[in-house]
Amino acid sequence: MLNDPIILFGLQTNCLELSSFVLSVITVGLNIRQLHWAWLFSILSSALYAVVFFDARLYGDMGLQFVFIGVSVWGWLLWLRGDDQSAALPVSRLGAQGSRQALVACLLAFVALAVFLKYCTDTDVPYADGLLTAGSLLGQVLLSRKKIENWHVWIIVDVLYVGLYMYKGLMLTAVLYGIFVVMAIMGLRAWSKACPQ
Repeated sequence: MLNDPIILFGLQTNCLELSSFVLSVITVGLNIRQLHWAWLFSILSSALYAVVFFDARLYGDMGLQFVFIGVSVWGWLLWLRGDDQSAALPVSRLGAQGSRQALVACLLAFVALAVFLKYCTDTDVPYADGLLTAGSLLGQVLLSRKKIENWHVWIIVDVLYVGLYMYKGLMLTAVLYGIFVVMAIMGLRAWSKACPQ
């Protein structure tokens, strides 16, 4: 019943994908406003999207949803607890060394994921799935730590996801990631005002 096809605004979808879509938009909207409740909606949308991606044979994205759930719990705690200097976790920048470390970690994750997906699953898009999964992991960790660079990562990843989801026939999710591109630009602008240069 949840996977039965429905047509919404001319796009084929199902109730599960639609519910995931709505929860995801709420999540990003709350993230832009730096409201900790975003993490609850992130957990819910990730759980639902794990099922959607399993059905689409996007196993990297499916596994990523379980990581998102764990990172969301961690992010929620960080946002509530703050850091050593303040009660609320402030928006900050990675710096040059942090950026290099993040890039190397993302590349290593991509290689490991792509090899695993190519040789251990029946996915037809192991490299795209691996790259975008690694990029999403990086974006989520940076978001949890309130690093402004998370929005740069999400803009790039979301643009690429639009193409992947169109290819896989997840049209509503492709639209969602198009919306995410716009919301990530909004998030970058909003967080830039709160971040010291």
